[in-house]
Amino acid sequence: MPTTDPHRLLQLCCQALDDKKAVELRVLDLVGKSTITNYLIIATATSAPHLKALRGAIEMTLKEEKASLAGSEFGSDSGWLVVDAYEIMVHLFLPEQRDNYRLESLWKDAKEMDVRALLAAK
Repeated sequence: MPTTDPHRLLQLCCQALDDKKAVELRVLDLVGKSTITNYLIIATATSAPHLKALRGAIEMTLKEEKASLAGSEFGSDSGWLVVDAYEIMVHLFLPEQRDNYRLESLWKDAKEMDVRALLAAK
């Protein structure tokens, strides 16, 4: 179970990704629409090293906040990394994989949150 307020953790994760120059950062509110998570963060990296840096930033944020981590999934060169923090699930992609999987289209009924507002909140 998470030890941190999910909305605060969502803000911190978005800030960590923004600080590391994640591209096309989007947040979907899945409250009441998913049985596995409440928020989905989707971001694109510009390269494989950037992808690993984004994952590291997310994992460091979760560790600093003492948030529970259900797990991380990343293939050696899959171009898609997943970090599951129960109420927040983070999907990090290289551009080709993001275009291929189009997670946003799987959750058309989800409410997209304003990332700029999340980043502005302190």
